[in-house]
Amino acid sequence: MAETPVNPEAAEYVYRQVADHIAAEIAAGKLRPGARLPGERALAEQYGVAIGTARRAVQELRERGLAVTLPAKGTFIASPPEQTESE
Repeated sequence: MAETPVNPEAAEYVYRQVADHIAAEIAAGKLRPGARLPGERALAEQYGVAIGTARRAVQELRERGLAVTLPAKGTFIASPPEQTESE
């Protein structure tokens, strides 16, 4: 199994560690808008966490506006919000 960025003994919740890692991949351009995230089971396996933890991490990404879930389609990286000029 590959090295996982999750440390279950860290002070931060594991689901947040997973969400932060995915958010960092989005920020680095490794995950682009419109890219489909793996399903919750696959994420759980990839990060070595329980499926409930993976589910909560996806929920966290949605709350941050980084992902959108389409019923019967999957979860996708959200497009960045449009920049508006203040003038």
